[in-house]
Amino acid sequence: MSEISNSKATVVEDCRGVLHVYNDGSIVRSSRPSFNVPINDDGTVLWKDVVFDTALDLQLRLYKPADDSAGSKLPIFIYIHGGGFCIGSRTWPNCQNYCFQLTSRLRAVVVAPDYRLAPENRLPDAIEDGFEALKWLQTQAVSDEPDPWLSHVADFSHVYISGDSAGGNIAHHLAARLGFGSPELDPVRVRGYVLLAPFFGGTIRTKSEAEGPKDAFLNLELIDRYWRLCLPVGETSYHPLVNPFGPNSKSLEATKLDPILVVAPGSDLLKRQDRGLCKEAQGVG
Repeated sequence: MSEISNSKATVVEDCRGVLHVYNDGSIVRSSRPSFNVPINDDGTVLWKDVVFDTALDLQLRLYKPADDSAGSKLPIFIYIHGGGFCIGSRTWPNCQNYCFQLTSRLRAVVVAPDYRLAPENRLPDAIEDGFEALKWLQTQAVSDEPDPWLSHVADFSHVYISGDSAGGNIAHHLAARLGFGSPELDPVRVRGYVLLAPFFGGTIRTKSEAEGPKDAFLNLELIDRYWRLCLPVGETSYHPLVNPFGPNSKSLEATKLDPILVVAPGSDLLKRQDRGLCKEAQGVG
């Protein structure tokens, strides 16, 4: 929830004009998304919102093809939005348009959960919320009275988890927590993960970070700002949630994981961090 800043306070942190943190500690969030694009809803995909955590009033958005009368059940594709753990929402037009495309092209049920944002709710809250969304899915799979909108069409034994930026970070930590076969979610079965430009870091600047253009969509100044706002107070980018293969992180060498695909765009300043993650992960499970 946004707080109202007094008239004499000045902005000390600005995240794309959507989140302002003031020097008096107040926080103001705009209801306006940072991506001003039209929503491309042509009616071929049905969607609705569902509360998955009543205590925190967290919601997710469900999508399915409008023509789901073929009889065969569809895989479930979970998409976790990005935003440096500080901004973003399942309701933003860019997120909704992407989920429309996923639903249509993959012929899948798409689940797009929200999570608590920093700095009001610092890590690991967002990752815990991602896990709670999966537990909600498990509840639907075992319930005697599941949501018919979902249960009549969804194949709970074929689930894929994906996310971009901060969402990719969350997806990685869910993969490490759940392990191969996701037994903790039975009968829900995760089959694989797709990490799109996942948001990781370290204390040593990579070449792409140090030499990246200042006008990049996600530039070094904004990267550092996101980490300042989302990490537990007093922590640095040595934190395991930032650098999962760093010196302070738990070794995953003995952990067997489901398949993970990491996509590192060539223009992304964090591409070397992501490639480093891939190199380390090759020796895991």
